[in-house]
Amino acid sequence: MPFKLSNMTNCSSKLTWCVVRLGNDTNWWVTEISDEIHWDLDGLSIIDPRQIHHIIDLMSALRDYGLKTDLIDPAFYCFRIDKDIGKGRIRLIRTEESLLESEEKLFALPDILDDDKSPYSDLLDHLIRLRVKMLNDVIGFEKPLTVDEIEEFLREKQQDDYMQGHAYHLFNEMLAVLEYVPEGFESAEDEKGAGAEEEDDLEIEDLPEEDVDEDELGEIDEDMRLYGEDSNNLIDEIEANE
Repeated sequence: MPFKLSNMTNCSSKLTWCVVRLGNDTNWWVTEISDEIHWDLDGLSIIDPRQIHHIIDLMSALRDYGLKTDLIDPAFYCFRIDKDIGKGRIRLIRTEESLLESEEKLFALPDILDDDKSPYSDLLDHLIRLRVKMLNDVIGFEKPLTVDEIEEFLREKQQDDYMQGHAYHLFNEMLAVLEYVPEGFESAEDEKGAGAEEEDDLEIEDLPEEDVDEDELGEIDEDMRLYGEDSNNLIDEIEANE
C-alpha cells in the first residue's frame, strides 16, 4: 500500500499540462499530456467548464439524498486555459483550484488511473446509488430500481459507442447517471420534480463571467470556432453547436 501511494503522488506531480482539441461531437479530447507514462491518450476525454457547471447543477437534486460533495474535487485533475497553440488546439495548465470554490472556468480531467478504485469511480458509484435512491422515492415503481440496472444501462451505452466507432466521453457517462430514468417513466419524474426546480443549488456560486486577456489566449484559430477575446466565447460556441 505505501508503494502505491508514493507512485500515485509521483504521477500527480508529473501531470502539469495537457493539450486538448474540440471534437465534432462538441466534446473536448486530450491530444498531448505531460505525463505520458500513466495516461493513455486513446480516447482520453476532458470535461469543459460548461459541462462542469451542468454536472454540479444536476448533482444538486441529490442533495437531500446524502450527496457527499467532498468526493467531487478528488475525482478530477483541474486545468485552466494557458494559450491557443493553433490547429484547433489549446494548451491547459494544471491548477490546484477547487471545482466547487474556484472563480475560474476550469477543465476537469477525471482521475481514472485505476478503473476500479479511482476517485472518479468512487464518485460515479456514489452518484449511481443516490440516483437509485431518489428515483425509488419520487416514482412509484412496482419493483424498486436497483444499482445493477443503471450499471447495465451504462455498459450498454459504452458498448454502443464502441460498436459505432465512437470514443466514450466521461461527461456523457456522468450525464447518463444524473439524468437516468427507466424507459416509460420519464414523465413521472418530471411531474414529481417540477417543484424542485426552484430550490437552491449546492450553495455554490455560478461559474463567473471572467475575461481572459487576448495576450494570454493568443490568436484564436478558426478551426477552434472561438471568435472572441475571452474564454466565454469558448463556452458560447460549444452551446451554439449543440
